[in-house]
Amino acid sequence: MAESELQYRIAIELIPKVGSITAKRLIAYCGSAEAVFHQSKSALLRIPGIGDTIANEVVNQNVLPLAEKELKFIEHYKIQALYFTDPEYPERLRQCEDGPVMLYVKGSSSINFNADKVISIVGTRKATDYGKHICDAIVSGLAAKGHSPIIVSGLAYGIDIMAHKSALKNNLPTIAVLGHGLNTIYPIAHRGIAKDIVEQGALATDFISDTPFDRNNFLRRNRIIAGLA
Repeated sequence: MAESELQYRIAIELIPKVGSITAKRLIAYCGSAEAVFHQSKSALLRIPGIGDTIANEVVNQNVLPLAEKELKFIEHYKIQALYFTDPEYPERLRQCEDGPVMLYVKGSSSINFNADKVISIVGTRKATDYGKHICDAIVSGLAAKGHSPIIVSGLAYGIDIMAHKSALKNNLPTIAVLGHGLNTIYPIAHRGIAKDIVEQGALATDFISDTPFDRNNFLRRNRIIAGLA
């Protein structure tokens, strides 16, 4: 694949007012992400759901420099950029209408998003000791019975981080889905665990680098946690 096509793939979800569903519609009508940016405004306006605001943003191509910057970032830090039609892209997530066009992954080359057994575990950030114990018992119990599922969670305080810790302790692969870009880790207290996850699993996000932590990102992140399982 040409580097320019990857830049356009990154760019399409950076267009203001364009989410995953609209981005896929644009690609379907135009044939490729790059082709979207070569359309005239009149051609774009013939696509269902595309109005003046989005058409103008596409024609102006204001997002392409930001996408070029992100392309350099993922190349420098050896981040895998999975496009929604790539065979390596998580099949279960592909079946979700609002699954992201691009999924950015940093981690072990052995991680298989399409493994038969993938379990997502999430819960309260203010977990009790009992809740943490039960979470650990569930993950440890699966490992003890000879199962080797991938454990997916969100790296947050409470149940999420316990799920990751238990997976690491039991030598199970684990994926942390982030609500921000891969240039940072939130919470800061979990940076050490994040490094271990990179060795034994992966960090994944659909946010480009320099996207800061924001509570409004949780729902967008959570659709990926659910869609991977």
